[in-house]
Amino acid sequence: MPALDCRDVRKRFGDVQALDGLSLTVPEGAFFGLLGPNGAGKTTLIRSIVGLTHHDSGDVEVFGLPAGRTRAYASRRLIGYAPQDVSLDRFVTVRRLLTLHGRYFGMTKHDAADRADEMLDVFDLTSKSRSLANQLSGGMRRRLLLARALLHRPRLVILDEPTAGVDIELRTDLWEYIRRLHRDGTTIVLTTHYLEEAEELCERVAFIGAGRITEDGTPDDLRARYGARRLEEIYRAVVGR
Repeated sequence: MPALDCRDVRKRFGDVQALDGLSLTVPEGAFFGLLGPNGAGKTTLIRSIVGLTHHDSGDVEVFGLPAGRTRAYASRRLIGYAPQDVSLDRFVTVRRLLTLHGRYFGMTKHDAADRADEMLDVFDLTSKSRSLANQLSGGMRRRLLLARALLHRPRLVILDEPTAGVDIELRTDLWEYIRRLHRDGTTIVLTTHYLEEAEELCERVAFIGAGRITEDGTPDDLRARYGARRLEEIYRAVVGR
């Protein structure tokens, strides 16, 4: 059973066809990269998977459960999502943000508090636990978003541009933590504009353009197929299709 299965998914915003019959399968345990330019449909697809946007037609399943629709609670509990947008509630402390997230996903008050403290320690945020979330630096907000995404121990983690705007040191730290997460068996879907990041981390990648998957495969298979040395060359070849 795949971790994620999208079949003929369509979504229109006015005159814009954001998703145009997109189909995609992510095997359980994979580290999967979703690559494409701004406006290609990456974020719309992700928001459809997690239920923030309802697709017009097609099917989305997470570990065999319907996803992205109203009342898709069972599948939503299996997903951890770190969005690209780093805006956070101005009136909530860092620790409170995490405990509320745990409670939303059915954790007891005690378990949510313990898990929040664990995530604060893992992401070196303990000293900021009483700070308001929106007062954190950009890099710390990125860490907090990842901590929140992982707090309820999801089986599928979706990371939308998780290292955008962070310095090299923090990017390296985030890479290492994401690698450990994957080694522990978590399925990861990553969107990124940094092709070297996809090259470094992902076992399989898909290119998206105009709301459709234009190519997918392992980096090695794609390089062989296109006679390319780097994913950047393949990106240039397929993203305009």
